[in-house]
Amino acid sequence: METESAADPPRQISMSLETAILSRHSTRLFLPKPVPMDAIEMAIRLANHAPSDSNIQPWKLYILTGASLKNLSDALTAAATEHKLPKIPVLPEKYTPRRMEFGGLLYGQGWGVARDDQPNRLNAALRNYSFFGAPVGLLICMDSELEGEEALSVGLFLQNLLLAFTSMGLGSCAQISIAQYEDVVKREVKIGDQLKVLCGVAVGYEDTEANDNKIRTPRDSVAEKVVFLD
Repeated sequence: METESAADPPRQISMSLETAILSRHSTRLFLPKPVPMDAIEMAIRLANHAPSDSNIQPWKLYILTGASLKNLSDALTAAATEHKLPKIPVLPEKYTPRRMEFGGLLYGQGWGVARDDQPNRLNAALRNYSFFGAPVGLLICMDSELEGEEALSVGLFLQNLLLAFTSMGLGSCAQISIAQYEDVVKREVKIGDQLKVLCGVAVGYEDTEANDNKIRTPRDSVAEKVVFLD
């Protein structure tokens, strides 16, 4: 097992943790500018310092660029077009307003698509499967023998990764939608049954002029989320 020091030099880190947390957001339109692979590798090295249950570090990544990314994007888009988009899991009723608010922001303010414009809503939704045009696509996987609670460890790694990208001036978007066609992903990327695909991540330089990327979703107050006990 390779051991890396927490003191590995962060050559491209340019902002505080607080700034990275507050400025991180989902990027859904990218500039046609290549991302240096050493920046991706550095972000992963930093993210690898995430805590995990018994230090098992259950995450496995696939990094796709060029033809590999295009082939997967084409296959996912074809599957989504042919079989229609996957049904969005039903949330408990109390969370429905959140989902509706987010959909209104993304499709309305972000993409300028009316709620009853089904053809353009479909086209907008299909952008998920091309990683929103990002030059780099990641697949975040986990050992399939592990139970669901171990995904918490992968989530800690993923948050580290997204913050590292932000601190380097890279945009990103974690995408559950990619895992909804896990069979297609595994076939195209040749991922064995020993792994389960949890999500994809689009990575690249953000188009800061795009309306999609100007969306900021609201957050609950601390008082709404925390119970303090003496």
